[in-house]
Amino acid sequence: MAAPMLRWCCPGRRFAFTRVGCGSCHRRGPPTGSTSNGKRGQSTVAQQPHITAQKPRKGEREWAAVVGLEIHAQIASNSKLFSGSQVHFAAPPNSLVSFFDASLPGTLPVLNRRCVEAAVMTGLALDCHINRKSLFDRKHYFYADLPAGYQITQQRLPIAVNGSLAYSVSVGRKPSQMVTRTVRVKQIQLEQDSGKSLHDDLRSQTLIDLNRAGIGLLEVVLEPDMSCGEEAATAVRELQLILQALGTSQANMAEGQLRVDANISVHRPGEPLGVRTEVKNLNSARFLARAIDYEIQRQINELENGGEILNETRSFDYKLGFMPEPNLPPLLLYDSGSLPPGADPQQVIDIDRLRERLPELPRVTRERLVRQYGMLPEHSCALLNEVGLLEFFQSVIKETRAEPKKVTSWVLNTFLGFLKQQNLAVSESPVTPSALAELLDLLDRKAISSSAAKQVFEELWRNEGKTPAQIVAEKKLELLQDLEALEQLCRSTLEAHPHVVMDLKRGNPRAINKLIGLVRKATLGRADPTAIKEVLERQLSS
Repeated sequence: MAAPMLRWCCPGRRFAFTRVGCGSCHRRGPPTGSTSNGKRGQSTVAQQPHITAQKPRKGEREWAAVVGLEIHAQIASNSKLFSGSQVHFAAPPNSLVSFFDASLPGTLPVLNRRCVEAAVMTGLALDCHINRKSLFDRKHYFYADLPAGYQITQQRLPIAVNGSLAYSVSVGRKPSQMVTRTVRVKQIQLEQDSGKSLHDDLRSQTLIDLNRAGIGLLEVVLEPDMSCGEEAATAVRELQLILQALGTSQANMAEGQLRVDANISVHRPGEPLGVRTEVKNLNSARFLARAIDYEIQRQINELENGGEILNETRSFDYKLGFMPEPNLPPLLLYDSGSLPPGADPQQVIDIDRLRERLPELPRVTRERLVRQYGMLPEHSCALLNEVGLLEFFQSVIKETRAEPKKVTSWVLNTFLGFLKQQNLAVSESPVTPSALAELLDLLDRKAISSSAAKQVFEELWRNEGKTPAQIVAEKKLELLQDLEALEQLCRSTLEAHPHVVMDLKRGNPRAINKLIGLVRKATLGRADPTAIKEVLERQLSS
């Protein structure tokens, strides 16, 4: 059989396959099975199981937990995986459905080039082996929002296999106590999403919306190398950051663009793995962690009370449920060494060219921030964990003369704190990077005090259209620059509070702070505490 060639069939970077010389996803259907190889108790996976934190009673043994994940990420593409229908969140029901999406007779799939490139780039970013040849399969199961009665996926020979995902977790009470762990990526496969069923209990009916049917998904299968909810949630968050950095998926969990199925089992250390259960369609990292930890404890309680764990997701025989997709020939990929002579670059996928397009990945970005700005590792993590926060920080850095350490503190403490108080995204902030940079410049050249700077920030947050300099002038927040006036205020304060002075001379180091506070109160907060302390110490020693 001759290898397929690619031909353009319509605008939007799409191609179809032709043979030369010859004629999520909901996952509410049958499951794809465990992420481990073979039967339970016979897995070849090297695992680091979670040991329960509770100290066992006398005569009891500890439990170990094993967690694997199947993650479904919606590919960032203007059109669906096999049709030209647009992809748009919250569009009117059934307004983005082609004949192929509705599975009308005579329609054929046309593979979306963008989706293939997204899968390859994701595989490269996760250090996967990219299969030069991958296959499409039909997974047969019936559900009302799956019009064809099957899902096109890549179960047998996926596009990428055998990768790894590194993530950092906290191992102590301090945020700085972090260790890096790695979970193996079993495979990455392309597949269709299903539609959506809307159940109306009042009318006892179900409505079907096929806008989502046929949207391209990346299914990333993580081996059961994790052992608790925190590890799983952290690994998912790291993958989310990678997908967003690559631009292969927006990975917005609130909009269903990233959904997770968790496979969970518990066993006694040294004994075969236990029977797994599956928790499906989790779309929040926080809820994922809670659901996994809850299920681990539920299984432990069940076993300790003499019960047994049932495989609550039916086993599924791929030989019965899968068949080759007859309308799609093998997907062939190339590198610079295997590219056919004279091949049209628009008609083939070149892995090496996609490798060159890979952006800086989150792990590298965190390392660069620590190295470039001398920030703590946990601060670099915080900057990346909030969408748009790193870009905001870098914009402030470019426009201010303040030290990076001070910028980091203001962005992560003051700025991010205000965002969280009002449940706003970075893009919704009333304070721009330029405004914060100007405020930090005023603080850096000692034009205002730290407390005054916070007052200015609060005024900026009210979004009254004023600059930091204008607010300082209107509120008369500039620091007192008249040294003689400051010396007179310090002298008057010492004379008015002899008991505090006596307390200081008796060896109470906190008494100086009392005096500084009294002077600052007299200056309405316009005096620099460091300058006040210097003047007071000089007057006390004279």
